[in-house]
Amino acid sequence: MENMALLFQSLDDVTRLRILALLLEEEDLCVCYLVAVLQLPQSTVSRQLGVLKSAGWLKDRREGVWIHYSINRSLGAIQQFLVPVLRTFLLGTETARGDLERLKNLPREGGAVLPGTR
Repeated sequence: MENMALLFQSLDDVTRLRILALLLEEEDLCVCYLVAVLQLPQSTVSRQLGVLKSAGWLKDRREGVWIHYSINRSLGAIQQFLVPVLRTFLLGTETARGDLERLKNLPREGGAVLPGTR
């Protein structure tokens, strides 16, 4: 029951929902991309990523100095049920469309957002 509460609490934040929407559409994103797209401080984005990871939504991997996040492919039954619902409703929002457009337009080089684009 506590795990279920943690799972649903993790969805109770606009920034976390924006992160999930981006990661449901993109396979893998570096924290630097999320910071640039969400236009939030790195500390805020990292904190929200930590909440989503603790709730089991995300997994991370290190690539040099960069940490990349993706949707956890070993989701629990409730999360597996919620993914299509979240994808449908989150990706249909104006906010998510704007975030995805900003992501598409980010100048990139070697897997990192170019300086001055945040």
